[in-house]
Amino acid sequence: MSPVMYLYGLPLVIILFIYLKKQSKKTQLSKQVFEEAVATGMTEPASIHPVVNHALCLACASCVTACPERSKNVMGIIHGKAHLINPTHCIGHGACKTACPHNAIELVFGTEKRGVDIPQVDPDFQTNVPGIYIAGELGGMGLIRNAITQGVQAVDSICNLDSVKNAKGGGKVIDLVIVGAGPAGIGASLAAMERKLNFVTLEQDSLGGTVAHYPRGKIVMTEPAQLPIIGKMKFRETTKEVLLDYWEQVVARVNLKINFQEQVETIEAENSGFHVKTSRREYHTRAILLAIGRRGTPRKLGVPGEEHTKVVYRLIDPAQYRNQRVLVVGGGDSALEAAVSIAEEEGTTVSISYRSEAFSRAREKNRTRIADAEKAGRLQVLMKSNVKKIDSDKVVIKTEDEELCLDNDAVIVCAGGILPTGFLKSVGISIETKYGTA
Repeated sequence: MSPVMYLYGLPLVIILFIYLKKQSKKTQLSKQVFEEAVATGMTEPASIHPVVNHALCLACASCVTACPERSKNVMGIIHGKAHLINPTHCIGHGACKTACPHNAIELVFGTEKRGVDIPQVDPDFQTNVPGIYIAGELGGMGLIRNAITQGVQAVDSICNLDSVKNAKGGGKVIDLVIVGAGPAGIGASLAAMERKLNFVTLEQDSLGGTVAHYPRGKIVMTEPAQLPIIGKMKFRETTKEVLLDYWEQVVARVNLKINFQEQVETIEAENSGFHVKTSRREYHTRAILLAIGRRGTPRKLGVPGEEHTKVVYRLIDPAQYRNQRVLVVGGGDSALEAAVSIAEEEGTTVSISYRSEAFSRAREKNRTRIADAEKAGRLQVLMKSNVKKIDSDKVVIKTEDEELCLDNDAVIVCAGGILPTGFLKSVGISIETKYGTA
């Protein structure tokens, strides 16, 4: 071999060897993470998540490094292709899709095992009913940053409607009715103010939407988001109370008017757009943006005794359960947080019942807190179990092996909410069940 070959070839061989060794280590780590997820049953993503087209993937790993949750090994490279290796830690940022230079990643709702009902929405956030738009959690995007961004982008789309662009102002017809004052509704309202639209924001409950119903002290995961008029919202991880206080400051700062305790009852099409009837008044509008979330109606157990007043569907204050025997039902973050926070109160006896084999929909931090509480003897965990009956002072729970009768003073059902399908269908909006589809 010539000296020139040694001079240039040997360093290249060394570099290639080091590169391949590093790639082999990364592959082994990714395989280990994925195998652990499969072994523990933690394979179902909680939200919108990526699916990789391996025919297009060139293993550049841009999706791995772009993931804001990369410290938890959400994405990885196995056998030269990107994979979602830690599915339960994926919370739908979508940064992986944006970062992929080969367009090999699609964001999807649901999986083959778990279907998700999603209203039919176009890329501009318009439903199959022209003039009615959907943003935020109702459309499947529960992450606060994504919901805010969707609310803003939906208003941009509404501004391009001919009926809005050509509006002459005045009269009884307004440009836009925004329904909901959660993250998407707040973002949309600020955008509507910035674009100088004639609009009204309605909220049947209180500021914050779903966030306002979280337990006291709940950690709310956010990513920095850009708010119209206000600027950058810099939170990354904060509590429910801090976030709600921030939003109250925003509303006061820009003098945003929100009609609280006003529920939409009917929406009917008319020549000028839509006739919206609420619990208080009526509106005539050119467009409607629904940012109402998915938790308006709590999902019930449908078991005998559920009508007892001791059964509730969200935790307000853990302290109210001091010295009581409490059952929490559910496997998401809200259920785990409720169980742990109540177990920390003096004199409580707490059990948590979940129908699946793993808390795959909950964040790792909450799963760890549950495991620690169980190990310390403060909490009884009943996996693969279902509530069969609720009595005034007891609950009957069926597990894989036996039927348990537990002394009980209170039941908290944290089983999520039911999509307001009836309301959406009454408006004419189509609902699709997504089984791993975009």
